[in-house]
This record gives sequence, structure tokens and C-alpha cells, in this order.
Amino acid sequence: MTSVAESVATDYEIVIGLEVHSQLLTTSKMFCRCPADYANAEPNTHCCPICMGFPGVLPVINKRAIEYTIMTALALNCEIPEFSKFDRKNYFYPDLPKGYQISQYDTPMSHHGYLTITRDGQEKRVGITRVHLEEDTGRLAHITLDGDSYSLVDLNRAGVPLMEIVSEPDIRSPEEARLYMEKLRSILLYLGVSSAKMEEAALRCDANISIRPRGQQGFGVKTEIKNMNSFRAVERALAYEAQRQIEELRAGRPIVQSTRGWVEDRGVTVLQRVKERADDYRYFPEPDLPPLILSRDMIERIRASLPELPDARRARFVSEFGLSAYDADQLTAERAMADYYEAAVSASASADRMARAKAVANWVLGDVRRLLNTTGTSITASKLSAAGLAELLDLMDSGAISGKQAKDVLEKAFMTGASPREIVTSEGISQMSDTAELEAIVAEVIAANPKAVDDYRAGKASAVQFLMGQVMKRTKGRARPDVVTPLLQSKLDQG
Repeated sequence: MTSVAESVATDYEIVIGLEVHSQLLTTSKMFCRCPADYANAEPNTHCCPICMGFPGVLPVINKRAIEYTIMTALALNCEIPEFSKFDRKNYFYPDLPKGYQISQYDTPMSHHGYLTITRDGQEKRVGITRVHLEEDTGRLAHITLDGDSYSLVDLNRAGVPLMEIVSEPDIRSPEEARLYMEKLRSILLYLGVSSAKMEEAALRCDANISIRPRGQQGFGVKTEIKNMNSFRAVERALAYEAQRQIEELRAGRPIVQSTRGWVEDRGVTVLQRVKERADDYRYFPEPDLPPLILSRDMIERIRASLPELPDARRARFVSEFGLSAYDADQLTAERAMADYYEAAVSASASADRMARAKAVANWVLGDVRRLLNTTGTSITASKLSAAGLAELLDLMDSGAISGKQAKDVLEKAFMTGASPREIVTSEGISQMSDTAELEAIVAEVIAANPKAVDDYRAGKASAVQFLMGQVMKRTKGRARPDVVTPLLQSKLDQG
């Protein structure tokens, strides 16, 4: 079977558009006062007559959800119209008690934006069709009891504010789709509007994919892919579906517009249903909610509140700290990591700020990240504070501890929360730099190893390294090499 890459390179072009849903971090739901945080709640305990769809109830708009949606739209370079409204999207499903979802259709809260991704060092702009707001649905739990299968409805999630971000069909590979998702998640985390956790369904992605002969301007027949709960799943599902569609076209079979689900353990997409059209949802304006009038003053106030976003912070880390583009990209992927890094640089006593910034980057991306990954700890939950990391590097710069000792101290500080200076003091960890003390030890080592001394005088340079190792062994690694080396050299040369 010809691979996707080979087929795309020669005969076909992949066209992908993504619809991303992100739950918003509001205290209450979209149209009622029920708590929006349902993670640890018993089923059907965070719901009321409004989110349960009782007759005669009236929804009330959550202002914070509106503000968060506008923040996201502005961060994605969208235009914000003055007028917007909510609509009813009608369909019947057990987790939708009203029989319709309050969403937005023809007058969304924003449109015509873009997001920039970087692939192989090249930037690409992906258009954003719209960012709009709607309510989430409930959830179904499928169980087997006494041999019978049941589907249970939990309405705790019903009515949670759900922001939808729809891209233009500008994505041309599964890899670009993953990069888009990673970049979008980073922006949401910087804004603080969503937890963006795909594993908890706080960030969900539906992908529309079609194949067309290379050079053709019109689009092919698209398929929607659902049930992808990780960036890796998005990339794998789209790669599989692209291959499936190419094989269908080569076999002379038409592509049918449909919705397919990704089956992670099998690595395939499976048919779920023939794709609905907008007409099937019978959209009409929500009669129980007033239109939204978004004033320029409100929009500019929200724009002024936006934090420094990943692209701007990445560029600043390169120019201000002299970091490589790769290191800056790694450090700014998540706001919490970027904040930690910058706090550590600021807390350092080093006079050479740029050199210290590079050293901090090496430690954060190396040993600190290794410990975080090994223990499954987030940077915000780390017991090693940014000031603690700065203190560790200051101790190393002053010569109080060696690089090897610093790694040991780092691990102890990370595990216990004690400051590096406390650990060095309490455990007697320090470098020996007293010349007289080290001179005596060097003399003892030379006296105890006459063969190595003879080898040195015979021209074997490796003999010095052996003798240095013996000094380090006697001092349990505490001797400062820059002090020992000239002492050793002097004693050997004296004969």
C-alpha cells in the first residue's frame, strides 16, 4: 500500500479544517447558577430546572463566559462585530434534555482571525473562521448490570460554557493539525480561560478532512472525525483517514460525506452516521435571550487585559536572554513554565544576566524537567521554587558546590522543598578550596602512587588524570578541580 506521504507528494492533496471545543473556566454554567466544576461531583448533583430543560424556565447569560470568548477571539486576531445573538440548534439525543442546544449560527461573536504555526522553521498562517459560544451537553455512561446493558445520563456537564473555535480548511497535513492544536492549547492556557485538558474532555477536537487531486481548486467530499482525545490521536486519526480516502478514490469508489469515530486501540476510523447538514438542525434565533451588543469600549478593555502571548514571549526570550529559538519555544509552550523560568532568572544574584538566563534555561529544560516528568509533577506543584533554583546556581557560581554536587542538591531540594543553601549547610556539602589543606592531600596522593608519578615524568598525560581522581576520591569529590590542578602540576614538576 502506498503511504500517505508518497500519495500526497505525487497525486493528492489533503485538506483539513478543525472544530475545537474548549470548556471555559467559569464558576457557574452558561445560563444558570449551577457550579461549572463537576469533576468530582456525584452524577446529577450539579443541575437545576434550567440545565435540565424543564418547561417555563428562562436562561440568563454568563457575562464572564462572554468575556473569555472575546479574549480568545482577540488573541486569535479575530474581528469582533458589534451585534451577536444566540440560536437554537435542534436535535434529539439523551444527553440533551431540552431537545436543542443553545449555540450561535449566522451571527457569531467573532470571525476572520488566524493562528500561526511553525513547521520545519517555516511559519504558516491558518485562518480562523469564527470563535463562538454555546452550552455543553450532558454525558452518557454505558454500563452492564446483571448481564444487561444500560446507558445512564449525567447532566452535571449540561450547560457548562463551551467555546467553539473553527478553522478555515487551510491545514494540509496531519502534522500541521497537531501543531495547530498544540499552539491553540498554549494560547488558551496563557489566557487562563480553559484548563485545556484533552484527557478530561475540557478540550475536544472534531476534524473535517477531504482529499483532492493535486492542482484541483475545488474541495473533495469531507469526512468528520470524532473521539480524538490527545494530540497524538488527532495526528494518527487524520493520517489513517487520509490513507483510507486515497485508497477509496484509487479503487473508483466515491467518498460519502459522513461522521466517523476514531478507535484508538485499533488505530482506525469507523462509520458512525451519514453527515448532517445545517438545515437538519433547524437553527432559529433563541427567543429567551436578548441579542448581544458588544461595545467598542468593552472590547478594548478586554484587549488591554490580554497577557503577553506565546509568540511575543518567545521572541522576547530570544532577544532579551539570547536563547536559541528551540529553547525559547520549549520554555514558552506553557505559561507556567515560562513564568517559572523568568522568575528564576530574576531571582539570581549573577551580574551577567544573559549568561545566567542561558544557564537557567539549561537546568529547567534538563534536570528540572526530568524530575517533573519522572515524578509526574507539574511545574506549579514543584517543591523547588524558582528562587530555589536561582539560589542553587548562585552557590555553584560562588564555588561553594561543584556541578556534580549541584545536581545532587537539586534532587534533594525538589523532593523535600528545602532550600539548596539549607541542604548544603545541614549535610556539610561544600567544595574544598583551602590551598593548605589541599596541598597536604596532593602530597599524600603523590607519595602513595609512585608508578603514576613515574608515568607522568615519562610523558604519559593520563597519569595526571589518575592522580586527580585519587585526590577527588580522598576528598569525596569535594575538592575544587581549579585549585587542585595547579597544586598537582607544581608538585609533579618539582621532582
